[in-house]
Amino acid sequence: MHQSIATGAFIVYGRQIKPFLDFGIFIVMKAFKISLLCLLCLGALQGKAQYNFSKVDSWLDANVDDLGGRAFIMVYKDGKVIYSNSANQQNLRQKIATRMMARKQNLTVGNGDYNAQTQLPIASCSKWLSAALVMTFVDEGKLKLSDTVGRFLPVLSQNGKGNITISQCLSHLTGIKATALRDDLAEMRKANSMDETIAFIAALPMEGQPGKVFHYSNVGLQIAGAVLEKISGKSFESLFQERIARPLGMQHTSYGQKKVVLPAGGASSTAEDYSSFLTMIQNKGLYKGKRILSEASIAQMQVNRITPDVKVAYTPAEAGTGLGYGYGEWVTKSSTLANLSPYVSSPGLFGSFPLLEKDHGYIAVLMTYNLKNKGRQAQYETLRQLINEAVK
Repeated sequence: MHQSIATGAFIVYGRQIKPFLDFGIFIVMKAFKISLLCLLCLGALQGKAQYNFSKVDSWLDANVDDLGGRAFIMVYKDGKVIYSNSANQQNLRQKIATRMMARKQNLTVGNGDYNAQTQLPIASCSKWLSAALVMTFVDEGKLKLSDTVGRFLPVLSQNGKGNITISQCLSHLTGIKATALRDDLAEMRKANSMDETIAFIAALPMEGQPGKVFHYSNVGLQIAGAVLEKISGKSFESLFQERIARPLGMQHTSYGQKKVVLPAGGASSTAEDYSSFLTMIQNKGLYKGKRILSEASIAQMQVNRITPDVKVAYTPAEAGTGLGYGYGEWVTKSSTLANLSPYVSSPGLFGSFPLLEKDHGYIAVLMTYNLKNKGRQAQYETLRQLINEAVK
């Protein structure tokens, strides 16, 4: 037997046997690929068997009508999606209502199933994103939480509101007596500039001393957003894209190209995008090895600012009672720097519900598009408990 230098084939008794060797190698490689595929499938099945989300499936089916007829849930843990499910039971009335809501938002949402890439208006889920943007300026030393807004927005000082701090803006403790959330948004959407929205806020009455009254509204974050624009000379949307969206790969999250951005409720996003933001929060400011926020800022955002001496003037139905509030997010009442909240959320008026569960190590996003908010807090709490049960 010898080897042909030209062809690399082996010659046995004058016959070339390379084709036989190639065929043998082909069979071996094929068997290897099949074995590898079997192992991967087995691993995936074991991963699915690790969790039982049947009760979450049942919850989704039972509650989808109250959520506007359509909803999508995604749960992310240990670097991967461990659960996602969509329900679509929209009736004609819900389809008409959805189209009307979408038209007001200049959106097209269709009638198909929601998925991880479906972009929807997220209402107050925007607050968490906006507060994080403000904290990037705090991290850079360009802003202090104790800074008073009158330094940047003189019209507030002229109307007796200049002593409100950035911290109070982020935690609904401005003391300003806001009107109904939807009325606030309607008035601000009529404005032609950020300055006009601040003039509108400056004319609102006070209902108590700053820091002593909690009134969940749009005004505090609108003031904070205006301060960022004054400091930077850039629009709020540009700042958000530069500092939050692009670093986190949130390609489908935006406050829109409008005359006036609404930091408290104007963003649209997807479950996939928002999960990237939550991953950064879960990792204490890091995302794929890149620092987005300092660990200190993440902690400050999660401290309950509704202390016992604070009067609660208004809390939305989706949050209900029994919770505290940090910067742009709901936390447990007992949350302090020394003992931070075990879970954090920021539900929106349209029904979407982002959740970070630290004790159970997962993040979850429920995406919906509906104004009906009666009983939502109880629904969200039940969902949280069911996911906890599934991942433990």
